[in-house]
Amino acid sequence: MLITRLAKIVMCLALAGFCGIVVFDNLTDPSTNYIFMQHVLSMDTVFPDSTLKYRAVTSPVVWQIGYALITATEALTGLLFFLGAWRMWQARAASGAAFDRAKAFAIAGGLVGFLLWFFGFMVIAGEWFAMWQSKDWNAQVSAFRFYVTVLAVLIFVNQPDGELKQGPAP
Repeated sequence: MLITRLAKIVMCLALAGFCGIVVFDNLTDPSTNYIFMQHVLSMDTVFPDSTLKYRAVTSPVVWQIGYALITATEALTGLLFFLGAWRMWQARAASGAAFDRAKAFAIAGGLVGFLLWFFGFMVIAGEWFAMWQSKDWNAQVSAFRFYVTVLAVLIFVNQPDGELKQGPAP
């Protein structure tokens, strides 16, 4: 159905827009999220008696590299979702197989976004750097919203598309 294809395109565009705003915010207000990065990696707000503090990274160079990598990954995610939406738009009236092939960039965007917000924020920041122990510098709830949304769209987009039904013959 055409409406299903259009829904997949629009959802990818919405995620591309979200990523674009996140990147814009990171570039125009870098101090806010850079401070977040600093506190998470330095583990200065985890439980005072945490035995995990040996993992702390207190190098400003590493914080800057991490911040740049996160911002670049968000930009890549948005770009891939946009390219995926564009390719699907171009193939919206094509065969089911052609439309399925057009999803490659969107699927890649979903993968990159999932890796960023699940693996990067939940696994590395949340568990390795014990972000979950911080009351003030904990982005796990936000990251969860982001990766679940990305995952839901990825699952929907990845569903095979059949042939479009032709209207009645004149």
